[in-house]
Amino acid sequence: MKKIVLFLLALTFTATAALAAGGLDYFLGNLNVQARADMSGFAGRLSAQFGVPGVQVSATLGTVKEPADAFMIYQLGQMTHQPYQRVLQTYQSNRGKGWGVIARSLGIKPGSAEFHALKRGDFALTGRPGSTWEQRDDYGKGKGRGKGHNK
Repeated sequence: MKKIVLFLLALTFTATAALAAGGLDYFLGNLNVQARADMSGFAGRLSAQFGVPGVQVSATLGTVKEPADAFMIYQLGQMTHQPYQRVLQTYQSNRGKGWGVIARSLGIKPGSAEFHALKRGDFALTGRPGSTWEQRDDYGKGKGRGKGHNK
C-alpha cells in the first residue's frame, strides 16, 4: 500500500512539473517539430510574417542552434522595435542563458506584458504579414496594474 501511495505521489509531482514546464519551452518545441517537417514552408512563413527576405531568413536559420530560435530572434526584434541583426548578435553573445536573459538585455522589463507573453509562449507563426503577438485575442487581459487602476 505504501508503494502505491508513493508511486501516485511521484506520478502527480512529475505530471505537475511537466504541465508547469509548458509555456515558451512547449511552444518552441512544437515549432521545432513543425520546422523540421517542412523547413522551406517554415522559412517562408517566417519571411512573410516578419517581412524579412527569404535569403536573410535562410542565413539566420544557418546561424542558430534550433529553427525556433530564428522565430524568437524575429519575434523579439518585433517586440523591441530593433533590427533582427541586433537581436541575433545578442542571442549569439548570450547563447545558453535563455530567452528571458536575452529579452532583458534587449530592454524587455520583467513584469511587463511583453515579458509575461514571453514566459507563457504567447506567440504564433501564422505566416501572415504583420501579425503580431499583441493581436492575439487574449493579449492585455491580465490583472492590470497600470496607471489609474483602482484610483
